[in-house]
Amino acid sequence: MSQEFTGPYHEELSVAIRAAREAGEIIRRRAGRIGSDDVRAKGFNDLVTIVDEEVQEHIIRTLTETFPGSRILAEEGQASSLVAGDGYLWIVDPIDGTTNFTHGVPPYAVSIALHDGNDLAVAVVLDAAHGELFTATRGGGLFLNGERQRVSDTDRLQDSLITTGFPYREMAHLEVYLGVLGEFMRRTRGVRRPGSAAIDLAYVAVGRFDGFFETGLNPWDVAAGILLIEEGGGRATDYMDRERPIFEKQIVASNGRIHEEMLAVLEPMKDIRL
Repeated sequence: MSQEFTGPYHEELSVAIRAAREAGEIIRRRAGRIGSDDVRAKGFNDLVTIVDEEVQEHIIRTLTETFPGSRILAEEGQASSLVAGDGYLWIVDPIDGTTNFTHGVPPYAVSIALHDGNDLAVAVVLDAAHGELFTATRGGGLFLNGERQRVSDTDRLQDSLITTGFPYREMAHLEVYLGVLGEFMRRTRGVRRPGSAAIDLAYVAVGRFDGFFETGLNPWDVAAGILLIEEGGGRATDYMDRERPIFEKQIVASNGRIHEEMLAVLEPMKDIRL
């Protein structure tokens, strides 16, 4: 079934798609052309490039020209807060997977989510290197390049393919993480690490991966992906099984069928959020 841009949040979705596609063009033009003078470190193993900043400026300008008065929560120097009832909050990651991008190694993605009042309403994730566009609206379903999609039907952890993100900013809990990672390696068909949480979540949403977990993520890393997962029929929680973990710094997402098994493996990390 092809996607038709009708129903609630039709205009918001269309504008977010346009912003993401235009951002993707900027990213593709600059891919492989980033010099050392174009990259700076925000913190340990936390990079930003002039392209991140250029892309974010373009996305914010596109969104706020159409929806003036919107608040912005974005990775590079824009701050807001998620307060129920405060209207439109756009949550933006201009390049999710910046380290991949600086090395010319896909994937890297544009991630845009709209939080309206009490709920996530719109999600757009563009795989900038491959041109795949993942979209969802609350109650409107999940689509990949305009075709409706769903999560996988894998119902046992031992038959699943899992994706994760390695710790890279904070190493204090590395041994605990490695123990959990080892358990997933023993109990699944395999574990992958693409390097972009937005892509990880999008791939779970459309059934390429069966589950995903990571600690230390920010709202702009996960907001769009959470709605993609939910509209694809899956689940996204923190490690204590609490729904909608936008600000929880930990996320486990799955097709829903293997969620409880994943939570059991993640139990040693339930109090770790760095």
